[in-house]
Amino acid sequence: MRLWRHIGRQQWAKAAIGITAAEYLRFVGATTRFTLEPADIYERGEADMPIVLAFWHGQHLLAPVARKTKHRVNMLVSRHRDGEINAIAAARLGVGTIRGSGNHGGGFVHKAGVAAFQLMLDSLAEGHSIALSADVPKVARVAGLGIIKLAQASGRPIYPSAIATSRRIVLNNWDRTTVNLPFGRGAGVAAEPLSVPSDADEAALEAARRLLEQRLNAATRRAYDIVDRTGGGA
Repeated sequence: MRLWRHIGRQQWAKAAIGITAAEYLRFVGATTRFTLEPADIYERGEADMPIVLAFWHGQHLLAPVARKTKHRVNMLVSRHRDGEINAIAAARLGVGTIRGSGNHGGGFVHKAGVAAFQLMLDSLAEGHSIALSADVPKVARVAGLGIIKLAQASGRPIYPSAIATSRRIVLNNWDRTTVNLPFGRGAGVAAEPLSVPSDADEAALEAARRLLEQRLNAATRRAYDIVDRTGGGA
């Protein structure tokens, strides 16, 4: 076990794992028959770009593959060791990364979060969309206020989104991480975009946070309804 941990800390090992993960996700995307809802999801998103693309943590692995080549996107990635592997994979798939994360209070106040928040604002101002998970860290499917404040400060809309595949492995961890498998049905769903006024007070920010949760849950349920054809959700 110690040997594997030691190997896992080596930069060459992180690079190998990240590149392998990226190529695997590319393969899954290429061999999956996707349904989009709404059907003009790309056209709608492009009309509003740059946008803030929101997913639930653990349901986001195929997000970089869903990006069209012409889309300029940066993704918020944790500063944890696993985050470095994710950053390598994202770069391989043409997605930039910003390192940082929020906290249980819903803001970006530690783990270089303040700097990451400013970098996300700068990226949006420069025309790059931002993709990130909306969850409060380690609390699945509870949206934090950080993403709401990002939309407020930037003036850019949040697109609550979900990607699901019929063939998958669901891990028994805090966010029910879903490993998508090839050769199945896929669905990409976007709920109605959410905008946050620049003058929103605390009550309005909390209302927007709850609405984002509702729309993310609805998009996720709908994506799994499509691929499972059973009416069930994740």
